[in-house]
Parts: sequence; structure tokens; C-alpha cells
Amino acid sequence: MKFDNILAERKNKVIYRDGNLAVKVFDESFPKSDILNEALNQARVEETGLNIPKIEEVKKIDGKWAIVSDYIEGKTLEQLMNENPDKIDEYLNQFVDIQVEILGKKCPLLKRIKDKMQDKISQTDLDATTRYELHTRLASMKDHNKVCHGDFTPSNIIIAEDGTPYILDWAHATQGNGAADAARTYLTFVLKDKRELGEKYLKLFCEKTDTARQYVDRWMPIVAASQSVKGKPEERELLLSWASVCEYE
Repeated sequence: MKFDNILAERKNKVIYRDGNLAVKVFDESFPKSDILNEALNQARVEETGLNIPKIEEVKKIDGKWAIVSDYIEGKTLEQLMNENPDKIDEYLNQFVDIQVEILGKKCPLLKRIKDKMQDKISQTDLDATTRYELHTRLASMKDHNKVCHGDFTPSNIIIAEDGTPYILDWAHATQGNGAADAARTYLTFVLKDKRELGEKYLKLFCEKTDTARQYVDRWMPIVAASQSVKGKPEERELLLSWASVCEYE
């Protein structure tokens, strides 16, 4: 493999292009179980028929685990939004339509989002009372079995040269309540200092899915607490403030 083109660099991993392949190489500190789980998630989501890069292989390269999948030529929705601010509403509509399509799929073998979030809440630095309130709130939320991306952002949507959208990065995929996935996307906009865009996104999501905004809001503290466990240090203070049920309400 020829790693002469770096596509992206993330914490503990680098994504390279090798011809018509994208190779995500993880450093030695990255848990093997997480890498294999990501590959398994992606393989399972492939079977739903969604447009996603196909997994070609999982292997070791110079002692480091790597996931090899199809390379998709094109630009991310985030790039297109930045380059064409006059088309922001058009791109945002497309973004939400893609999320609605994802939520319309079923993938019974994915981990349940409520199980994942119960674990994450237990791992937070929040006090026992707040953790109890979050656990109780989460348990009361409706059980669904929709495919949830887990990190649905414009940077994870590639628009191919023929206009076909492809959805990247299925490391955090689960099955469960779509409102939780929407809350996660909204928080991502806020953390990137794009609250106004986040508000427009959430309004569109609620309209297209006939979901009450108040219902998505009830997920916000839960999702914020979950995200704070592995969130960036500079984001933790904001996430933990959102995770405080009393402060949020």
C-alpha cells in the first residue's frame, strides 16, 4: 500500500488514500475491540442498503490495526456548505433527508443506544444524584429500533461526483431512538460554535419526522453526559453543564 495521501488525521488514527481505497490506521493505544467493533458495525450497516463505503478488509500494517474500505471521490457536505453559503438551506435539507433515510432502516444486531448510554452515564464524573436522574430519564424514554449513526455531522457525508451522498464513520452506530441521534447532531453544531445552524437543523428534523422539539430536548442531558466521557477536554465543561438535568431545565 502507498500512503502518500493523508485524507484526515484524528486522535489515535490517520486515514490515508491508496488508489481506490481508504485506509484508516489506528495507533497501538487504540483498543483492538473498538477497532473490530467499528468494522463490524460498518459491515452490518452495509446490509441495510444505505450508501456507505464498503469494507474490503481489516488487517495489520506495520504492527498497527487498519480498516480498509472503498474510497469515495467527492466533497463533504461541510466543505460544500463552507464554499457555497448561499446554498446552506439546500444542503441542510439534504442533510436531514439523509438522516431520515438512515433512521428508516433496521439493523437488529447493532448495540442498543440505551444500553450504551447507561454505561456512559455510569462512567461520567457527575455526582450520584445527577447520574441517578439521568439513568431514570433514559429508562423512561421510548424504545425504538431505528439505525442511529451516532456522529451524524456534515463532515461525515461525502457527495460523490455524480451527486450521490455516502455516509462515513460508523464507529458509534447503534439502534434506538432517532431523537437521541438528533440531539447528538445538535450538540455537535453547538460545540463547533454553530448554534444558529444547529437550531435550523433541529427545526427541520422535527418538521420532517413529526417530532416534538421538547422530546429531543429531553434527550440533550443524556446525550451530553454520554459524549462527555470521550469528549475533547475543551468540550467537557460545556457538555457536563448540559448533562446537569436541573441546570438544563
